[in-house]
Amino acid sequence: MARFSAGGIASAAATATLPAVTLAGAAAGGGRLREVGIFNTTATSFYASLRLFSTAGTRGAAVNSIADPRIGGTANCTVADANTATAPTLVNGTFRIAALPAAIGGGVIWTFGDTGLEISAATTSMLGILCPSGTGQVFTYYFDWDE
Repeated sequence: MARFSAGGIASAAATATLPAVTLAGAAAGGGRLREVGIFNTTATSFYASLRLFSTAGTRGAAVNSIADPRIGGTANCTVADANTATAPTLVNGTFRIAALPAAIGGGVIWTFGDTGLEISAATTSMLGILCPSGTGQVFTYYFDWDE
């Protein structure tokens, strides 16, 4: 099993319906999300939640992923920057939620135990970061997953 990572600076703030960044499976394969980190780039607090979607909506630009150099490989799952136009379809429930402090660099790291969160082998299987309440802010992020 290979470990992959992708990260960056969200190009837009999340809203309650449009995620700032997403991780999706592919028809060729899925994976297991191991860790997500989110860090505020502003001095304004905001809420962030990790949610599951059953459709992709209009995903933004692809974010390059990198493989663990000891194992190598090419990822099936893809990270994309801000969803635009069409919102993805939310599945009921929230995996994680946090209030990020009004401090640049303040953030949260979510981990998912020894088995991780499953990302199915389907382009409609997608996890994303939303702002469930209030006004979202731009943040830096990373996703670590196994395939």
